[in-house]
Amino acid sequence: MHETALFQLSTSTTILLLAGFYLATFLMSLIIGKRHENVDGYMVSNNAIGFGLSAASMIATWIWAASFYASASAGYKFGISGPIHYGLWGALMILFIYPFGMRFRKLAPKAHTLAEIMYARHGKSSQMILAISNIIGSCISLMVNFTAAGALVSVLSPLSFIQGVLIAGVGVLSYTIWSGFRASVLTDFAQLIAMIIAAVVIIPLIFFNLGGPDMLAANMPNLSLAQSDFFSTEAFLQQGAPYLVAVLAYAIGNQTIAQRLFAVREDLIRPTFITATVGYGAIVIGLGMLGLLALFIGLKPLDGNMNDIIPQMASTYLPPFAIGLFFVLVIGSLSSTADADLCALSAIVMTDIYGKSLARGTPNPKRMLFWGRFTMVAATMLGVVFASLRLDILMMLVFVGALWGAIVFPVIMSFYWDRITNKAFTLAVGSAVAMFVVARFELLPMTGAIAVVFELFATVGVGVVAGLMAFGFFGKKVGATCGLLAAAVMLPYSIGFLRDYAVLLSALTSYGVSAIVCVTVSLRSNQRFDFDLLDERVVSFQRSTAALART
Repeated sequence: MHETALFQLSTSTTILLLAGFYLATFLMSLIIGKRHENVDGYMVSNNAIGFGLSAASMIATWIWAASFYASASAGYKFGISGPIHYGLWGALMILFIYPFGMRFRKLAPKAHTLAEIMYARHGKSSQMILAISNIIGSCISLMVNFTAAGALVSVLSPLSFIQGVLIAGVGVLSYTIWSGFRASVLTDFAQLIAMIIAAVVIIPLIFFNLGGPDMLAANMPNLSLAQSDFFSTEAFLQQGAPYLVAVLAYAIGNQTIAQRLFAVREDLIRPTFITATVGYGAIVIGLGMLGLLALFIGLKPLDGNMNDIIPQMASTYLPPFAIGLFFVLVIGSLSSTADADLCALSAIVMTDIYGKSLARGTPNPKRMLFWGRFTMVAATMLGVVFASLRLDILMMLVFVGALWGAIVFPVIMSFYWDRITNKAFTLAVGSAVAMFVVARFELLPMTGAIAVVFELFATVGVGVVAGLMAFGFFGKKVGATCGLLAAAVMLPYSIGFLRDYAVLLSALTSYGVSAIVCVTVSLRSNQRFDFDLLDERVVSFQRSTAALART
């Protein structure tokens, strides 16, 4: 087993790389700054971003520091199919968004947040479920990215963890606060180019420095039967299936993705998301192969920390200039997601807290901008503080992921079925989250009749996931047929089997329970919703405020 010490950049080189990166992004934001900022431009660029910037921003936002660390860990743990299961399903979930996204934009072309549309569709409680879950999720994501920055700086330079966290926090805030979402999108483009160049240089260099194809042939016996199997069942059940379910929820429930959906020109949604699908998959699967190479050579992660695999591989098998590129790669990936989180948080506060609640229907654009920028500053401070404490955030991530899984069916169906009510939405999410918690943390013993009940709910969840994916691309009849067939095929295998996979069981239970409750409660109501009302109720803040002033 190989055990190596990490190479460290000098203090001056580290500061130069960080200062140069954040200074360049800050100067880019100054170029697009406006003396009199438009609130709709600050949040969603007036719903008019072009193809190139939109696709690049989607890829850069979806790729964050933890994503390619996790992809490498999957390759190291599960072998040949590990990076495929991580990168492929994440890429397909980007593709999955666009048919539903086109429906969202058709009904509410001037939307800023998904919670805002839920307010127009259902009311306050549905809006707050989405808004609060996104506030928690974005804050956690911000902490994770700042923590990754601190860890990277402390490992590859003489600077401390706290210094790395502070530099990343101040750097990201400096260019994002100036022009909001427009700055995030523009810098995402530059950050993605830097990430692509770094990846194109780093991966082949490491591969050939390890020995190239001859190394693969010589070390193939190091892999177990499951690790050498491209169609490994173990890899699918422990990595692929849980991740597919999780990113499906992330795609629908997360404001950073919804914000880019609302910002791109409506006629460019399809090519943007198809391009982002290919780009994300190629980069993440490629970086995940570094974990597979580490498995081939028998690398032992330092202190048993799987997140150190990529830094170890880079520091051991790359020349100094390429290590500098790797440093930029990680900083770019975490910064692109951190600025997206800041923009998402500011849009939620500006729209759903101030615009829809505090302003009582008459929002002031200048005050709205103040709240947006204040939110970015406050969120950055909180992110730096909690990242500095190195808190265990796994439990919170699990909870937020469950909440997003619970809202997928109610959110999507709220745009297609006119019978879904605010009561059905709220009860569906609440009951699904409760059942998830019971299954995930085994508050009840997963044996006997109790386990069978949860496995039945999870089987319904399989049908919901398959049905929604088919419904988005092929319509209602195909979606319903695929959902029923998937549940029927899965049923004989679920009973007595899924209870051994707590993560997968709990996630699928969340989908199944939310769908069952949502449909049951909705069928008990005779209410009908006119979808034309969404376009009337969800409008541009700048335009609506100007109209009120003229009146």
